[in-house]
Amino acid sequence: MAQKPTSKKTVAEDPRFSQAVQNYEAGLHAMQERKFDRARTHLQKVSAGPSKELADRASVYLNICSQYLERSSTTQFKTVEEHFDYAVSLMNVGDYVTAREHLEKLSSQSPRTDYVAYGMAALDCLTGHLEDSLRNLDAAIRLNPALRFQARNDSDFQNLAEDPRFTELLYPDPSAEMPPEHAIPEEEL
Repeated sequence: MAQKPTSKKTVAEDPRFSQAVQNYEAGLHAMQERKFDRARTHLQKVSAGPSKELADRASVYLNICSQYLERSSTTQFKTVEEHFDYAVSLMNVGDYVTAREHLEKLSSQSPRTDYVAYGMAALDCLTGHLEDSLRNLDAAIRLNPALRFQARNDSDFQNLAEDPRFTELLYPDPSAEMPPEHAIPEEEL
């Protein structure tokens, strides 16, 4: 039995498929250049094209483009406090890597800001960097002794709860902080 010739074009001959492949390649190229707006435009054309396989692949890259574009548009901060709040929100959702990037940036921009040092101490403790946590907490308390009281009830420092150095930071010896002129002479003791 003879087969009838089909009038359908093969996928490779379909000009819509060829255009989708070109858009896909242009989208990937734009992503490599970190031009996510342009990449998104090309990839959106692919996802509306004739090939389901290319459309599925394009949708993965569209999601990546959207994430980068969202991140870059939301990271414009007007104040140090606003930037710090964003870093804390990242810590609260468990994105410690990105939170660290933001806190390190804040720390270099505002090295003598007590709450930034405190935030770094909390992040260090949450991520198991206990020595760094103690160092940053000490710096924060030196800048603002009232942070000592906040740290006493902060669950972010639970990994340090049993460490005597942490206890010494939060509950210092009162006579050690007393200036020499107010110290009780030894003969009176």
